[in-house]
Amino acid sequence: MNLQALPASRRYSGGMTQRLTPGTVALLVTAPLLWAGNAVVGRLVHDLVPPITLNFLRWVLALALLLPLTHRVLRPSSPLWPHWRRYALLGLLGVGLYNALLYLALQTSTPINVTLVGSSMPVWMLALGALFFGATVTRRQLAGAALSMAGVLLVLCRGEWAQLLSLRLVPGDLLMLLATISWSLYSWLLVRTSEPASLRGDWAAFLAGQMVFGLAWTGAFASVEWAMAPPPITWGWPLAAALLFIAIGPALMAYRCWGIGVQRAGPTVGGFFTNLTPLFAALMSAAFLGEAPHAYHAVAFVLIVGGIVVSSRR
Repeated sequence: MNLQALPASRRYSGGMTQRLTPGTVALLVTAPLLWAGNAVVGRLVHDLVPPITLNFLRWVLALALLLPLTHRVLRPSSPLWPHWRRYALLGLLGVGLYNALLYLALQTSTPINVTLVGSSMPVWMLALGALFFGATVTRRQLAGAALSMAGVLLVLCRGEWAQLLSLRLVPGDLLMLLATISWSLYSWLLVRTSEPASLRGDWAAFLAGQMVFGLAWTGAFASVEWAMAPPPITWGWPLAAALLFIAIGPALMAYRCWGIGVQRAGPTVGGFFTNLTPLFAALMSAAFLGEAPHAYHAVAFVLIVGGIVVSSRR
């Protein structure tokens, strides 16, 4: 698909930065909060289920929960099918690839490295927008990216910048880089409005359309994992509770919030909100470990929010 050959109005429809309203901020904050929980839970159950199988089971459960609200989207007369190529691509990037790569990355990389690589998302949002979607990168956005990433790095090094020098990249970090690029492209494609308003205006149908194709991709990836070695799965209440959480929270609720938030504020501004994820993850880890937050958490919060404010101002 040659995105640059499309008219500018279609390449960048809905991607213009708008002033943030409290409602939009709430949507774009909720998604990183739930995704932080996804990373924590994914790490907790990595010994109970293989990573790609975990992603497959997650989306099977999520689609089963969503279908009662939107089963009409699967009918032969549904407006989904004329746009199946677009939904197949959205399903591949947002459902099939991103979380599978994230769970794979957590098998070989440390949470701090994975979070550090993921913090490059605003840069990829800016780069992909400029290269393929006709977006203009402003000085404010570059300054906001610098502030936001400084806040992320402050959390990762626990307030001691010298710790960044001891970081070493492993194969999982490359997988997380691919996941970050995949999600950045997915977010940009969300703002392209080629399908009928009746489909796009129905959040459940819009998400279910992505999930149907995404589940097909995820099932194909999982079959490769199963063919390589029978996946050992430790069934029990811990795994069941984890699957229920990641299906309802990080999948259905987070994708709903992210989709609406990105359509309102644009993918570039939305990308800065993803840098709240490592901060939320650090706070969750502190809560689970019984450790009180440190002063650098407050400084990092100010830097990240400052980056969001600077990048979203006109």
